[in-house]
Amino acid sequence: MALAELDRLREEDPHTGRWAEIADTRIIGQRSRFEVDLNRPREKAVYQKPEDAWGLNVWKSPPTDNVVAASLAAYDQVYADVHQLLSTLLQKNKMLVIYDLHTYNHRRNGPDGAPADPAANPEVNIGTGTLDRTLWGGVLDRFMSDLGGFDYFGRHLDVRENIKFRGGNFSAWVHQEFPRTVCSIAIEFKKFFMDEWSGKPDHKQIEKLFDALVSTRSGVIEELQKRHA
Repeated sequence: MALAELDRLREEDPHTGRWAEIADTRIIGQRSRFEVDLNRPREKAVYQKPEDAWGLNVWKSPPTDNVVAASLAAYDQVYADVHQLLSTLLQKNKMLVIYDLHTYNHRRNGPDGAPADPAANPEVNIGTGTLDRTLWGGVLDRFMSDLGGFDYFGRHLDVRENIKFRGGNFSAWVHQEFPRTVCSIAIEFKKFFMDEWSGKPDHKQIEKLFDALVSTRSGVIEELQKRHA
């Protein structure tokens, strides 16, 4: 790999594993997205050219067919495991909601450069490009209302829908495989809770964002019960 470790880590989704602890059932990816990106379509899951990876030069030489095949085998296994997990959970639950947690960079102009325009970069981007609002609109609206209404150190978070991202392959796949029974909400937190260039986290903000996500659970469950009724 030609990419320096700090440059690689800058593009990962840090601290989402902590936030995933809001649920008893959770899936935490522990492979680098530079090995295989689980949120992209299979044919684009292994970065091979700079344009696949935000212009970054990832490899000293292109990965061999065997390397790509091994990474895609891991990709296939994850999706097979998730399918089995969701199918098992649906044997005991009529419907499920997935919080598909991600983070994104907003200071690509360098550590001393200006951050990206907040108008086009909300603190929390909710991606619903593949979500059927006729089925899940009540759940989604309640989630966004509760998250946006949370007391975040005396203010409210900037929570908007489909501004920066519309959701990735994982949520699209969930809605294709389980269209009427599983709602996957793609949640992208802007990295305002850390220094994305040094990697230094602000743990108070990370824990507060955890609390903000926890605050949405009861409302989402209430909306699910309404839909089931």
